[in-house]
Amino acid sequence: MGSVHFEKVEDYLWEIPREGRMRVPGRIYASEKMIQDIQSDESPKQVMNVAHLPGIVKYSLAMPDIHWGYGFPIGGVAAFDPEEGVISPGGVGYDINCGVRLMRSNLYRKDVEAGIKDLIAAIFAKVPSGVGSKGPLKLGANDEKAVLLKGARWAVEKGFGTASDLEFIEEHGQMAHADPSAVSPEAYARGRAQLGTIGSGNHFVEIDVVDAIYDEKAAEAFGLQKDRIVVIIHTGSRGFGYQICDEYVRKMLRASEKYGIELPDRQLCSAPFQSPEGQEYFGAMNAAVNYAFANRQVIAHWVREAFEIGLKRSPREIGLELVYEVAHNIAKLETHVVDGKERELVVHRKGATRAFGPGHPAVPVEYREVGQPVLIPGDMGRYSFVLVGTEKAMEETFGSSCHGAGRRMSRRQAKKAARGRAIHRELEDRGIYSMAASRATMVEEIPEAYKDVADVVEAVEGAGIARKVAKLLPIGVVKG
Repeated sequence: MGSVHFEKVEDYLWEIPREGRMRVPGRIYASEKMIQDIQSDESPKQVMNVAHLPGIVKYSLAMPDIHWGYGFPIGGVAAFDPEEGVISPGGVGYDINCGVRLMRSNLYRKDVEAGIKDLIAAIFAKVPSGVGSKGPLKLGANDEKAVLLKGARWAVEKGFGTASDLEFIEEHGQMAHADPSAVSPEAYARGRAQLGTIGSGNHFVEIDVVDAIYDEKAAEAFGLQKDRIVVIIHTGSRGFGYQICDEYVRKMLRASEKYGIELPDRQLCSAPFQSPEGQEYFGAMNAAVNYAFANRQVIAHWVREAFEIGLKRSPREIGLELVYEVAHNIAKLETHVVDGKERELVVHRKGATRAFGPGHPAVPVEYREVGQPVLIPGDMGRYSFVLVGTEKAMEETFGSSCHGAGRRMSRRQAKKAARGRAIHRELEDRGIYSMAASRATMVEEIPEAYKDVADVVEAVEGAGIARKVAKLLPIGVVKG
């Protein structure tokens, strides 16, 4: 299979054997159909490259939505021993804590269809979107530092949502190791006006209807019923997180040389986790994680207000409640069982989602019997899925699963494919009303630019690392 040698371990699981200076094998979760497509870029080589890093445990992993990224592939997962291993900005990504929030309403399709255009217009007016978008919140220095320390809790304290929201956010929306002093003035400046904004690219607010239920018990726990209206919010830490990654990549290049870390690719620049440089990045990264948690919390509050405006209904009638929120691009200290023993590990998930199984103490009490919700948005023209984490994910992938459809076209290729087409009209013909800050975003995000997320979900379910709960169909979307 191309320049990278694959061996089939079982259905939906492929192994890249150790060779050269690889410290562990690589493993890719994918179907027979998908593995051919995965070879079309350099992402399998990136899985091999990650396996060279010091302190890596068990495997360099990749999910079926894998595609080429900076350093690590997008869809990559790797865990490192905190004493002997490293932390790498390339294993987190530029959009630190890009993540997804799912909210359920009391409304059903029949309650929203007639007013969907007014609802999307209200969201578009309430939630700033687009490249460099700025919101009405203007943070002072003290408030911005509080955001970096408290995350979503800061937003709730300021009246954006309720304390009950925090129970259904990964890490309760607040990472403990944030260090505002590790953040540069340039990052502070970029973050000051962007809280409460979607941004651009593949970020969005989407109105969906629950189209199918696959697991009645988990769906009941999550409050999902057929034809119920739900909302997906997908965005991250905006320019604040990008600035932090950009600066620390340069610092980590120097740190890699200082500590004698041999890199098969300079984009994997790293520092020992316990080193001053490693801890400085960890503190700054967690500050960006908290910024993203606060960002989605503020957006959710404004979406709730937009529902009242667009549908002319009361908050009690609408009842938008948080189902769950997951992070994608993050490195976290977590405890996992490795070879029969509990170990604390630095788990990097880049374009991958935490998928903890039943009984885990980090799963909200209301969901603990079934497992953690795993939120998998697709493209804006087809469908998204709600999955649930499994015990097998805990055993094989450090409690990780896929995060979305995964791109199959570059943005340049998507623009070429969309030339002369009216994307808004095409979506409306499918029953999806859309608004966007620019036409450029719409053409870059055409549905065929992405893998079919149903194929991705089939692979993770077939591998047993997550299980389908519900399918969601879009009826309205606001793009960046």
